[in-house]
Amino acid sequence: MARTLTRWLPAAAVPLVIAGSVALASAAGADELPERTPEEILTLLADREHQPFSGEFEQSSDLGLPSLPGGVDLPAGEGDAAAVTAALDALTSDHSGRVFVGEEHQARLQVFESFGERDLIVNGTEVWAYDSSENAATHTTIPEGAHAAAPDQQQLTPDAVADRIIEAAGPTTDLSVRDDVEVAGRAAYDLVLTPRTDATLVGEVAIAVDGETGQPLRVTVTARGEDAPAFQLAYTSLDLGAPDADLFTFTPPADAEVEEVTPPTGDHGSEPTDKPQPTVIGEGWESVAVLEAGDIASEPLLAQLTTAVDGGRLLSTDLVNALITDDGRVLVGAVPLERLQAAAAE
Repeated sequence: MARTLTRWLPAAAVPLVIAGSVALASAAGADELPERTPEEILTLLADREHQPFSGEFEQSSDLGLPSLPGGVDLPAGEGDAAAVTAALDALTSDHSGRVFVGEEHQARLQVFESFGERDLIVNGTEVWAYDSSENAATHTTIPEGAHAAAPDQQQLTPDAVADRIIEAAGPTTDLSVRDDVEVAGRAAYDLVLTPRTDATLVGEVAIAVDGETGQPLRVTVTARGEDAPAFQLAYTSLDLGAPDADLFTFTPPADAEVEEVTPPTGDHGSEPTDKPQPTVIGEGWESVAVLEAGDIASEPLLAQLTTAVDGGRLLSTDLVNALITDDGRVLVGAVPLERLQAAAAE
């Protein structure tokens, strides 16, 4: 079966966005920018206008995830086992890609993998997802009026990650500004978000904000008590010119498997889907996502990577903890184990 669009951002991975990211860029040589307060930089970021551009980005992570024991075969295909593999890949693998943004509601995201690439193309109400390694495509036509939200919901770019972190952090965060930096050849403010609570694994998040356009260029997340970034995502090159319009027109290969998906009708997002949706407990940095996961705890791979704790098994990293409960739930958050156990008991 062709993979659907939801593969790009699994519901269970939503809280992992808090573990956002950064690619290293030199602070030396940044053009001098007018001084701004943290609040002014936040406004610059929030009020940025639509800007056509093309860019290349890189993601890397060092979350302290336990290594796979020798001789363990990673599951493939579909179902719970494949979901485990996909989640581990998202947490531990380095990725690179390109993004193209044209007129309003035009975007193309390319993520490069070892044996191919994945593409997401949004052109007005037409949305295509294509996986070259499987030669499989998914197509949908979304309702008029809903297309404005489609690109950011699916992109894992510095722009989208920064916006989600800002939205999730809210008033539970202290803001400060470091010296200006240079990212992808652009002078940028270095906005720092520091949680006001100790009940999170996140030490700080730094967002490099383009001094001219207000566009996020880099996101850096550092775990509490650590100096080096735990997860990295940043543009390595950026061109503010409009991309070729042909980039937003997609025709799958003649021999590709194509799946047509019917979008929800009525109020957007109000109708149920076949995919389990998480329940979020708490707010800000202390929030926990709870997802019904069935018999996922029986997967041999998880037994190799988790440790037994009260109530289930724990998959622990420097930034994100996941508690797989004995009753078939998965609780995920950038929080200590005790917070997950308390949420599981609610």
